[in-house]
Amino acid sequence: MIYNKQEQKPQIWLAGAHFINDIYTGFLNPIMPFIAEQIKISMPVATIILSVSHIFSSLLQPYFGFFADKMKKRALIFWGLICTSIFISFAPSVKNVLLMVLFIMLGSLGSSLYHPQALGLVSKFTTSNTAKTMGIFIAMGTLGYSTGPLLSSSIAQYFGLNKMPVLCILGILWASLMFRMVPKFSNSESQNNNINLKQAFIDILSNRKLNILNIIAMLKSLITTSCSILLPFLWKAQGYSKFEIGIALFGFLFLGGIASLLSPKFENKIGTAKVFYISMITTFPLMLLFMLTYKTLPIISFIIFALMGFITMFATPITMSMAQKVLPQYKSIIGGFINGFSWGIVAVAMSIIGYIAQATSIVPVLVIISVIPAICSRLIKYLFEENNI
Repeated sequence: MIYNKQEQKPQIWLAGAHFINDIYTGFLNPIMPFIAEQIKISMPVATIILSVSHIFSSLLQPYFGFFADKMKKRALIFWGLICTSIFISFAPSVKNVLLMVLFIMLGSLGSSLYHPQALGLVSKFTTSNTAKTMGIFIAMGTLGYSTGPLLSSSIAQYFGLNKMPVLCILGILWASLMFRMVPKFSNSESQNNNINLKQAFIDILSNRKLNILNIIAMLKSLITTSCSILLPFLWKAQGYSKFEIGIALFGFLFLGGIASLLSPKFENKIGTAKVFYISMITTFPLMLLFMLTYKTLPIISFIIFALMGFITMFATPITMSMAQKVLPQYKSIIGGFINGFSWGIVAVAMSIIGYIAQATSIVPVLVIISVIPAICSRLIKYLFEENNI
């Protein structure tokens, strides 16, 4: 590996890029109700647009992970971050619906390019305590995703949507620095391109343990995506400002990032299985409490909502590190499945959930959604059959 000891560790630059990339991916959720009002579209249509964003940023990640593992070059992490920063920053200022959707699609594809290769490189550059390093990397992305709503809602509230394009400078600058700081692959590594896409997908999709981990990732992303997309419409209808909605989403996602940081420590103390059970089951009672308090005790409901973020993302780094250990030769592809494909499947479902929520009511729909991970928590025991845990 070409690695200059004078440079910072590559994990730092990759984690920093994850933070910045996911700032952009968190931009749209809090301000979409106001964009929808401005361009005269309904909540279901706005939900579909946000679903398209998640589909393009997530569903293709396994394929980009394949190319990342096969090509053994760093290009995807740079161009992914650049595309995300430019197109997502410009999307809120575009007045034409079709052009805005195109910008969102291109920006989301940039995120889809970045994630699987970055996940594979983090694992590659880590020589010990992979769960801890992966926890930091995932936490940085979650913290960035939590900062996005705060930043976009602040700009929209106090300066207007037309000022948001200037924020693309941050991503372009970091990508340029990362180009110098993340080590290149040696010639021997670059020639290791014998991975077959069809065989890789067969190996991954036929593995029982990976299937369970993918289901867990999907269920957790279902909670995160449903709350992040639907609740801003609820709060706007209640009269909350852009900034207040941004603060609420920031609390939810910020505590999720803290959970990702603390998860490996809890894993060492209480065991991996208990971390999974807590994350899968506890969301349901918290959602019930939110339903009982959001009208009469809004401050309490916001605290409960933030705690849901912590619980929902509690097992995220453990899920990723466990999955990559199952078939280590496909680290980037598996990263694309756990971090991307699961979100993409949920995004497809969100287009339907948006219509159901408008036809019925948002909060009861979220309560029903939160029951699903609790019911499916019985799958966790099958992850540990080999070790009899």
